[in-house]
Amino acid sequence: MATSTDPSAGRNSARSTTAKGPNTAFRELRGQRSPGEFAAAVRRAAREIGEQVACDARYIGRVEAGEIRCPNYAYERVFRHMFPGLSLTDMGFSARETVRGRGARGGCAVPLPHAKAPEHDDGTIDIDDRNDEESDVLRRAFMTGGSATVAAVSLGLIPETPVAAAPLDSVRVRRVGEAEVNAVEDAVRRIRLLDDRHGADGLYRRAAQPLRTAYALLDAGTARQSTADRLQAGAGELAISVGWLAHDSGRYEEARSHYAEALATARLAGDPALEAHAFCNMSFLARDAGRPREALRAAQAGSRAARQLGSPRLLALLALREAGGWAGLGDRGACEQSLNRAHALFARGAAERDPEWMTFFVEAELEMLEAQCWSALGDWSRAAAHAHRAACVQDPHFTRNLALYRAELADDLARAGAPTESAAAGHQVLDLLTEVQSTRIQAMLADTARILAPHGTCPEVAAFLERRATVTV
Repeated sequence: MATSTDPSAGRNSARSTTAKGPNTAFRELRGQRSPGEFAAAVRRAAREIGEQVACDARYIGRVEAGEIRCPNYAYERVFRHMFPGLSLTDMGFSARETVRGRGARGGCAVPLPHAKAPEHDDGTIDIDDRNDEESDVLRRAFMTGGSATVAAVSLGLIPETPVAAAPLDSVRVRRVGEAEVNAVEDAVRRIRLLDDRHGADGLYRRAAQPLRTAYALLDAGTARQSTADRLQAGAGELAISVGWLAHDSGRYEEARSHYAEALATARLAGDPALEAHAFCNMSFLARDAGRPREALRAAQAGSRAARQLGSPRLLALLALREAGGWAGLGDRGACEQSLNRAHALFARGAAERDPEWMTFFVEAELEMLEAQCWSALGDWSRAAAHAHRAACVQDPHFTRNLALYRAELADDLARAGAPTESAAAGHQVLDLLTEVQSTRIQAMLADTARILAPHGTCPEVAAFLERRATVTV
């Protein structure tokens, strides 16, 4: 992966970086990019070499603050790919052989199976790393025997243990600290990563347990207010993530309940970012459920909450949600005004304060949401043009979204009177359904097949209809 940073700068700076101080060498490697932009570059580099890391702006901040003294092996491979010729010490990290245990949260550990983890003043215990080959998300899952182990196990983050297999109410919830909060936040990232790859259907039931655990941890209380704030935000985000899995798998009432739970958490915590996210998803759900006026009002409420957050991209997404509501009401003029506002806000670019969950909101998603607006207004050709653009610019690693965009394209083409082109797009969706499980996408294909059925004498359409009838999804 190309980088504009001079590697020699990292080497020179590394010598002046102490093991416990800020990592100035790594900060220089980031250059002019924001932490969020650099985290996105790390994720892209990981995909280039077949790794999966859940890197975000917070992780980059921890590295630069010196909290992560040595990255795990997955991150090391990615960083070496990004900066050829640099060693870990060149990047400002401690040499792997000099790090023992978890003296710094997130550091790399030499396995010490019989060593007791160090205990902190607030009663929390550091997590001993058992497998440096795992990604950062996997390695920071619970190993302390606390109730949140249930969350990690139910998402497949760590191997099942007798304590982890116990029912939630049989596991004693002790005072909550950094380790528990990190595990809740990592569960959110893990859900998003798996959803991007495979869709919601196989994940929803597995994700319900960590959500219950997160709220049990909230009830248990924390030693510090900052920890409590992070836990409330993490629990709310987890509720939204589980709600989305229900939403995408066609369980609308369950999704509505989860989103409402997140909104209540946001308002109790006085957290406008979480409130905006909850309203954004509630608007999306209302549109899909055929309640356009509710979709419109939820989007507008989300925009009010988001105005103080300093994120044009978040306001752009909420403007698109509002456009979807107007489209559902058949108000073309108001829809176009919202779309124009969304494009103007999107064009302002990424910002430091963009929420972590918005990494999906790239040009492809903008095009897809606009396609859905024109589809709702009955302008099928225009909808197909935007859906085609979405499929063309989408990162192919995000398999679920690619399948979704192509399913939208197939449907719009069918309604626009282009059955052959629709069938071709439908075949591309079927190619991806071996990896993606999404009731929503399957329902879209079913609608497309119904519209194409009168064109069954066309060989291309007949082949698609036959294949769709026989493929197990």
